[in-house]
Amino acid sequence: MQKEHPDHHDADLVIKIYDLRREAVMRESRAAVLRDYWPRSPEDALDVLRQDHPLNRPYRQFTGYWEMVYGMARHGVVHPEFLVENNGEGLVVFARAEPHLAAIRQATTPRAWRNAEWVARETETGRGMMESFRARTAKALAGK
Repeated sequence: MQKEHPDHHDADLVIKIYDLRREAVMRESRAAVLRDYWPRSPEDALDVLRQDHPLNRPYRQFTGYWEMVYGMARHGVVHPEFLVENNGEGLVVFARAEPHLAAIRQATTPRAWRNAEWVARETETGRGMMESFRARTAKALAGK
C-alpha cells in the first residue's frame, strides 16, 4: 500500500540514501558509471557484464544500489514521489540502458532494472525526469 503523503520516516530514509551515496566505493562507482556507461547497442549494454570489463564492478555496485533504493518505493517502504524527486541519478543511467532492456533481460534476468523501470513509469516525477534524461542521452550519444 502506497503512502498518500511523505512523513518524517521518508525523510530519514532519503537522508540515509544520500549518505550511502557518499561512501568511497559507491562514490567511485557512481563516477565511473556516469562518466563511462554509454551503450550504443545491445552488445555494448551487455559487454559491461563481462567479469574482465573495467566497468563491471562499478556497474554492478551502481545498479544494485539504485535497484535497492527504487525497490523501497515500488514496495511502499518510502513515498515514491518524494524518493524519486530527491534521487534521480539511477534514472540517468536507466535512460542509457532502457533501449537495450530486452537484450539485457534476455541475457541476464527478467528482473534487471525492474525497480528503476517502475519508478520511471509509475511515478509522475519519474516520467518527467525520463523525458529529460532520454533527450539528454540521445544528444550525448549523437555527439560521441
